[in-house]
Amino acid sequence: MKDIFEKLGLFYLGKQKDDALCLYKSKDLTTHAMIVGMTGSGKTGLGITLLEEAAIDNIPAIVIDPKGDMGNLCLAFENLSPQEFAPWSTEPQKSAKLWKEGLKASHQDLQRVAKFAKIEKTIYTPGSSAGVSVDILSSFEAPSQEVIEDSDAFTSLISSTVSSLLTLISFSASNPHTKEHLLLSNILYHFWIQGVSLNLEDIINYVAEPPFKKVGVLSLATFYKQSDRMKLAVAINGLISSVGFASWLQGEALNIEDILYDDAGNAKVAIFNIAHLNDAQRMFFVTLLLNKYLNWMRKQSGSSVLRSLLYMDEIYGFFPPVKNPPSKEPMMLLLKQARAFGVGVVLSTQNPSDIDYKGASNIGSWFIGKLQTKQDIQKVMQGMALDTPRDKKFVSQMIASLRGREFLLKNIHHKSLLQFSTRWVLSYLKGPITKNDIKKLMHNKKVTQVKEKLPLKKKLSFSCKKLSLTSLEDESEKAFLIRVQNSLKELRDAKVEKLQARYETKYMRLEKRKTRLSQRLTKEKSDVSRKTTNAFIDIGLTLLGAFFGRKTSTLSSIRKGSSAFKKTRGVFKEKGDVSRVNSQLLKLQDEIEKLDRKFETEVFKIDENFSLKNYTITSLQKNSTESQ
Repeated sequence: MKDIFEKLGLFYLGKQKDDALCLYKSKDLTTHAMIVGMTGSGKTGLGITLLEEAAIDNIPAIVIDPKGDMGNLCLAFENLSPQEFAPWSTEPQKSAKLWKEGLKASHQDLQRVAKFAKIEKTIYTPGSSAGVSVDILSSFEAPSQEVIEDSDAFTSLISSTVSSLLTLISFSASNPHTKEHLLLSNILYHFWIQGVSLNLEDIINYVAEPPFKKVGVLSLATFYKQSDRMKLAVAINGLISSVGFASWLQGEALNIEDILYDDAGNAKVAIFNIAHLNDAQRMFFVTLLLNKYLNWMRKQSGSSVLRSLLYMDEIYGFFPPVKNPPSKEPMMLLLKQARAFGVGVVLSTQNPSDIDYKGASNIGSWFIGKLQTKQDIQKVMQGMALDTPRDKKFVSQMIASLRGREFLLKNIHHKSLLQFSTRWVLSYLKGPITKNDIKKLMHNKKVTQVKEKLPLKKKLSFSCKKLSLTSLEDESEKAFLIRVQNSLKELRDAKVEKLQARYETKYMRLEKRKTRLSQRLTKEKSDVSRKTTNAFIDIGLTLLGAFFGRKTSTLSSIRKGSSAFKKTRGVFKEKGDVSRVNSQLLKLQDEIEKLDRKFETEVFKIDENFSLKNYTITSLQKNSTESQ
């Protein structure tokens, strides 16, 4: 069954209480997810598990890391040797052994670790040179036409951008009707509606001398005197002229496409560590990043599959239920609009009251870990929208009984609740990643501080005739390649869903036969019949059950059906009147295994048919006489 989960678009999250696998459809994350649990509940481990599974499936992720825990994603060791653990563990021998045993117990091997280890991961440190620096000068560039044409998105972009800048210079940002807020908003609107980008230097100059004579119906002089405007200009100038702010103006630009994908269209993991920033700086950067992500998202075509992930570890303060910090508007827009573009948002928090209730209504999957108070449990159940008092009481009891690394999953795409314990993570969890750790991890990463724009000798267009796709105006080869890969993934998933529908009837038939045989065996009161019943129940219905959202055995038992039945043969020999049941059980087992092999073969065939290597991409010169 190796690699079958990836080809089915399933995330392997852990095991259920009866040792059945917990598998989660990646496309379900397009309706977003919330991870809730107190300290020690295992939130970080579950978050890292989701991100590992996404990366293995070539789904890129942006990770906002306020605490410094998510940098552990960079600690995946291909050989799991003590030498690899040595720089990060005080007991490398013990750590290496622990990780090998943990991965083996969760049915994962070195090949899976190596696959994840090869995926490019970058720790960005805005305002610091510890990791990869971020240049925010481009953060005031004009949004795409798609955003400008969406009045809600455009208004939110302007408002949140202005609020984040005012927060950074210690001006009031909560009231959008202040003179400072209105002036800056009008400046951005004036230029952005024309497609003109700005930087902080431009903004300072236009605060001093705005490009318009009126704000509303009032003259500029009446609305905001020049002497007062200069105070605002001086405040922004003081910010960018400070020695400490210099690190914000160098490094990689916030180009979301480059952050998410390499030149070959392979997924990357971008970790934005903001643990070193103060509250105002965190709010400023997170708001800019969310707006950048929204702008990129709106330029994408619609998608029914999970295209990318935005993960935020500890949402506290960024999306509160009562206040309106700058980060709240873009986050709300993401939760409302992202599904149509195949973008998933995963938020993590210790306290369910940290999230706005309107935002919670847009979240489809709730991963609930151990909670300390009845109030927290009640808050979570409100977000889960449970129907009856009986349901609430039952779920409340389940949550109260959870232990570390145990979670309750409520997924709107499935009727039943699911309790599971998380699998062993591929990454080594050393604890919070410090500045020195980041320096070590990013030491050998070559970063282009300013990407030089070479003169273009010709403009190219790209096409994939087999998919009837051609590049859009000014679409780069990389962007076109990513679009082709997303199209192939959508076609693959559609074929797999049709395959699922075909096998559903066959599966149901086996399920009914299993139930009938189980009922017959449980009627036997002797020790022999009890043994046979237990042996049969241990076998399960393997991968098909997992894919169709039903119970399944663990990976280690997927190929153990035959041996389990062999054990029952001796029992059946002791009692001749059940020999016919023995024969039926053995025949059923053969059918199960044949169906498994056939299903697996067809899945691999579908995956191979929609592999990028089978789809040629050609390039053509748009205008052979044009050069730059």
